[in-house]
Amino acid sequence: MVKHHDLWNAINLYKIAMKKFLSLLLVSMLGGALTLGVYKYAFEKEVTVVENKENQPKFVTASYNPTTLQNEENVSFTEAASKTVHAVVHVKNKTVSRGPSNIMEYFYGSGGQPRAHVGTGSGVIISPDGYIVTNNHVIANATELQVTLNNNRSYRAELVGTDPETDIALIKIEADKDLPYLAFGDSDYTKIGEWVLAVGNPFNLTSTVTAGIISAKARDLDETDGKFQSFIQTDAAVNPGNSGGALVNTNGDLIGINTAITSQTGSYIGYSFAVPSNIAKKVVEDIMEFGNVQMGTLGIKGQDLAVVNGRLEDINESQGILIAEVFKKSGAYKAGLRRGDIIKQIDNIKISKFSDLTGYLRSKRPNDEVQLSILRDDEAISVPVTLINNSSYIYSIDEIGISLQEQTKSDREFYNNQDGLVISSSNEYNTRLGINGKLLVGINDDKIKNINDAKKAVEKAKSYGMMSLVIMDENGNKERLVYRN
Repeated sequence: MVKHHDLWNAINLYKIAMKKFLSLLLVSMLGGALTLGVYKYAFEKEVTVVENKENQPKFVTASYNPTTLQNEENVSFTEAASKTVHAVVHVKNKTVSRGPSNIMEYFYGSGGQPRAHVGTGSGVIISPDGYIVTNNHVIANATELQVTLNNNRSYRAELVGTDPETDIALIKIEADKDLPYLAFGDSDYTKIGEWVLAVGNPFNLTSTVTAGIISAKARDLDETDGKFQSFIQTDAAVNPGNSGGALVNTNGDLIGINTAITSQTGSYIGYSFAVPSNIAKKVVEDIMEFGNVQMGTLGIKGQDLAVVNGRLEDINESQGILIAEVFKKSGAYKAGLRRGDIIKQIDNIKISKFSDLTGYLRSKRPNDEVQLSILRDDEAISVPVTLINNSSYIYSIDEIGISLQEQTKSDREFYNNQDGLVISSSNEYNTRLGINGKLLVGINDDKIKNINDAKKAVEKAKSYGMMSLVIMDENGNKERLVYRN
């Protein structure tokens, strides 16, 4: 039997044990809470800061796998890129314009204050002594040109010459040592699907290299302007600032000068265009040797068969150039070419459309001989043709952006034997005025009958600071357009 005092001692021992247990439990709970608090403060707070959207960089990083740029032959771009970036320069164009600074100057024309504008683009060094090819629109109206090399050294550049028709310009810098440069490749032998690199300075980001393939050749962006451009089209990314930069193949050969993009936003959306190297090289050589561009031409009017296909029952061909008319005294006339002949090939170049032909001819000069392969009444004929200078029947008034052409026999019939020159093409502004295809019959007070009349009248008009054109349509209706310097 348990005694009373023994029971009491047992109860006291139990109470003491429970107090110790509760004390340990409370200490454990406080320790856990403290540990959890430290963790929350030290670690979870840092994670929250990292995910703060306002502190994120304004660009997106992406994984990049170099092997995606190589085909089955393991082509490497590194050598071509390393050679090209040192020969591509950053071009700054400073222009000064005058504009009204207040409402009174706007209405009464006191001239306004001069304002400086800076444009940027790219250029390619093509000789160790500092000749640089770029786009005409990069340096247009420049009062000062500055070139920065890939090593960040800057030089003042001088304009050597330009050709607005091909959008090519040549500038030069004087350096104290030989410069890295690129050799011209042969753009006639580039192939659709061939890998290329575009190197330039988009958005002022120096020495930027992008890769792509040649998507098309002899591309004409505006077939209505009468200029018949002939660009290399690529899907290498080109943006504002890339203009005048290099398009090279995987050997590092210069095969084009990056010139244009087609975009509704002003930035790259998948297409870019380059002046073929053979055209750029010929323009540069002409500027250096003659001071202007020497254009060789066949002396024909023609049309793409793709355009007339289906409207002419006696023609089964769908590719080539149908000769519509041959100019007298031209190389084509002397070689015996006729209306209705179809040009299929020039030298070793296949001719599918007019831009194929004009693109190749832009790399030729007057008096060069070319070999034409033509179809005449379904018979294949090879004909040598000596090119003539197109200034003998084509004349461009660069000051106002129009090109004039001597009338052919069919033109004279169309205009009822009226004297004058046909406006064959013009810039965007004049094209909107609807003057293309009309007849220029007067400049200021001078009547215009031929190219020589136009040249003399333009020289006189330059001293006046104003040029007034009298233009006539096929119905004899005349209008006058006034251009001021």
